[in-house]
Amino acid sequence: MRKLNTFIFKTALVMLLMASLIFTVGHNKVAQADEPELINIPGSFSGTFGLFSDYRLRGITQNDEDLALQGSLDWNHEMGYYFGAWASNVDFGDTAQSEVDLYLGVAREYWGVTFDIGGVYYTYPGAVEALGYDYFEYKFGMSYEFPKIAMGVTVFYTPENTGSSGNATYVSFDAEVPLLISRLAMTGHVGHQTITDETVAGRPDTVDWSIGASYATHGFDLREVYADTDKTTAECVAGCDGEVIIGISRCF
Repeated sequence: MRKLNTFIFKTALVMLLMASLIFTVGHNKVAQADEPELINIPGSFSGTFGLFSDYRLRGITQNDEDLALQGSLDWNHEMGYYFGAWASNVDFGDTAQSEVDLYLGVAREYWGVTFDIGGVYYTYPGAVEALGYDYFEYKFGMSYEFPKIAMGVTVFYTPENTGSSGNATYVSFDAEVPLLISRLAMTGHVGHQTITDETVAGRPDTVDWSIGASYATHGFDLREVYADTDKTTAECVAGCDGEVIIGISRCF
C-alpha cells in the first residue's frame, strides 16, 4: 500500500508540474497583449515552481529522499525591500506533511557589495504543536560579483531552533561560476550548523557541502547537485549521507 501511495503521489506531482508549466506558457502569451492595469501596486511580483528528486535543508533530507514539489511567490521593491513565501512537501515520519516559509527583508548594494538583512519564519502546517517545529531565524548576508565568479556568505541565527533544541547558528558560503557555454553555470556551497542541544536535534554540529551545475533554457532551469555532510548515518537520525539531486523549475 505504501508503494502504491508513493506512486500515486509522484504521478500527481508530475501532472501538477506539467499543468502549471503549460498554464505559465499560455499566460505569458496572453500577457503580451496591451491591457490596462487594474491595480497599480509598487514593486513587482514573481514566482517559481519546480519538481526535485529530494528536498535537503542544510545537508539533511526533509522528504525522506523522495520527490519534492516546491514553489514560491515573491514581491520586490526597487528600494530593495522584499517579502515572500516558499513551500514544499516534507516527510518526517509524523504529522508534518508540508513546510511553508515566510520571509522579508531588504537587500541593497554599497561599493559593489550587496547586503541582505531579513528574517525567515519556518512553519509546518499539520504538525502537532507539541513537536515545536515552527521557528524564526534572523538573516544577514553579503555577496559580491567578481568578473569570473559570484560569491556570498550568509549567517542565520535563531534563539530557539526547531524542536525546542535551543539557539542555533548556520553559516553558508556560496559561489557560482558562469561557464563558456551560454546559460550554463557551476555552483558550490559549504555550510556549518551549530545547535545548543544536539541531543534534541538528533545530530551533532554539522558541516554540509554541495557542488552542482545549472542550465537555463526556454524559461526552464535544469539543475543537478551532489550534496553531502561530514556525518555518517550513525551520527544523525536519517538522510545525511551523500546524494545526487536533480530538478526542473520555472520562473513566472
